[in-house]
Amino acid sequence: MGIMKDNNNNVRSKDMELVDRLVTVNRVTKVTKGGRDFSFSAIVVVGNENGVVGHGLGKAKEVTIAIQKGIEDAKKSLISVPLINGTIPHAQYGKYSGARVYIKPAAHGTGVIAGGAMRAVLESLGVTDVLAKSLGSSNPHNVVKATLDALSQLRDARQIADIRGISVQRVFKG
Repeated sequence: MGIMKDNNNNVRSKDMELVDRLVTVNRVTKVTKGGRDFSFSAIVVVGNENGVVGHGLGKAKEVTIAIQKGIEDAKKSLISVPLINGTIPHAQYGKYSGARVYIKPAAHGTGVIAGGAMRAVLESLGVTDVLAKSLGSSNPHNVVKATLDALSQLRDARQIADIRGISVQRVFKG
């Protein structure tokens, strides 16, 4: 059973054991002439804790249904990220709307040093050691998307060697 990928890091969730993490639940109120109408939106992150992660948004009249819809949505946006010994291959900035994030590899034993929305994404990905900073907006929707933007830009030495048409050893020699 291998990971099914298409041309730009996207992954299909078929035959994959995915763990879901709830990032945030938001109660929304619509005021009508008949009174207040409450509904919920839920941001969910799913991942296999081994290099695959995705996010989704679900909206419904009940929290549990909103979470289920978020999980189904998240399974449609999975991406594959290269990991090296529980950390990322290199430092990377990510941006989405007003949110900007910076993620940086860390030595073994450091742990996941990251804020709420970023922590959920990185733990679902399977990263055990990373330093991360959220800059700009703290809106969880945008922080999750900025984190995934940064992760989708990560490349390991094998990918660089394939792009340049050289061996992995030559990548490190310069």
